[in-house]
Amino acid sequence: MWIVRVALKRPYTFVVLAILILILGTLSIFFAPQQTSFQTSNIPVVSIIWNYTGLSPTEMSNRIITLQEA
Repeated sequence: MWIVRVALKRPYTFVVLAILILILGTLSIFFAPQQTSFQTSNIPVVSIIWNYTGLSPTEMSNRIITLQEA
């Protein structure tokens, strides 16, 4: 309850503190160092799409496994 009493006795102090927090918070956004762990990396990716209509899932998996692992 002490903070409420101080805020009622000195309202301008809390207004100045709120403005100071707002200004310093905004400045910290612009001057904070950037994280380097989330940089984009160029990892090569290969995607293969097989489309055989009329095959069952087991035949499709057997066909892909025998072609890709051979």
